[in-house]
Amino acid sequence: MADVDTGGRDRLALAVLVQYRMATTAQMHLILSPGVRIEQTRRRLAKLREEGLIDRITLPRAGRTRVWHPTPYGAQLAGEWPELRGRRPPRGVVDRIAVRLKVGHGLTVTETTLVFLQDARRRGDVCRPLDWIPEVRHPLGGGEAVIPDALLYYQRCSADGASGADGADGASDTEGTRGGVMLRAFVEVDRATMGPERLAAKLTAYARLHQYTPAPAARPRQQPFPEPVQETWRQRYPLFPRLLFVLDGTGPAGLTTRIHALRAASRDIALAGFLRDVPVLAAPLADLLQHGPAAPVWHPIPGPDHGQRLGWMHTQNS
Repeated sequence: MADVDTGGRDRLALAVLVQYRMATTAQMHLILSPGVRIEQTRRRLAKLREEGLIDRITLPRAGRTRVWHPTPYGAQLAGEWPELRGRRPPRGVVDRIAVRLKVGHGLTVTETTLVFLQDARRRGDVCRPLDWIPEVRHPLGGGEAVIPDALLYYQRCSADGASGADGADGASDTEGTRGGVMLRAFVEVDRATMGPERLAAKLTAYARLHQYTPAPAARPRQQPFPEPVQETWRQRYPLFPRLLFVLDGTGPAGLTTRIHALRAASRDIALAGFLRDVPVLAAPLADLLQHGPAAPVWHPIPGPDHGQRLGWMHTQNS
């Protein structure tokens, strides 16, 4: 039975790559086995590559960094597992050329994952590798959809932050099954590849999702009191997830411009109900890496321009 645990770690490594799309060797090590030597992670990845489950590309810069991704065979195999049911990546993600073209954004999203995973470990909270789910499609009807860069599940078990500015005892939170508070967040990772107005327009898309109800199906005439149609997001979540913008790829002036654009968009009266119910925050990735996401490094949207900062667990009524 000595190989059972090893097989479990191999399975998790493949599941992470299928779900995350791509990761470097160092990222995979920190996700999977930060307490052991990185050579063990390298051997594990090499074995999975020999078995045809994963492959890699080598970046010409950054010290010839190796970026790992699933093969079609690996994605097909892992997609049959219960923990990945319904989460099979798009076909292009297992293509070497597609991985190379998406590597900048993909690795930044994975780096953002690590920010939350490592902070949860330090704080004694629960956020496992597969609690970070990229690109979950949320239909808006007419072929449109909101697809966040990631959906985060996070169970806060630590006593600190149980109340006050970093508390989570209100909107967008529910009691976890094993105690503590369950938080959910839509995460948008912005690398300044689009203009500030296009970034800010995502607020409108999420507000539409917050309100969207499908067209009612035709009902028999003998039902005089049909059940009311609910917003589609309620089929997945007890409360609408908070919205986090993680900003990267630009200097301090660019970060300020993008935060101002988000705040300007938030003044639209059509967004008032959404912003009243859902915490929306923005923070530079550099600040998250330096201080951790639970630290007061997040700019509230909407919010004042005089330097107010919050932790990501902040709620509207705290």
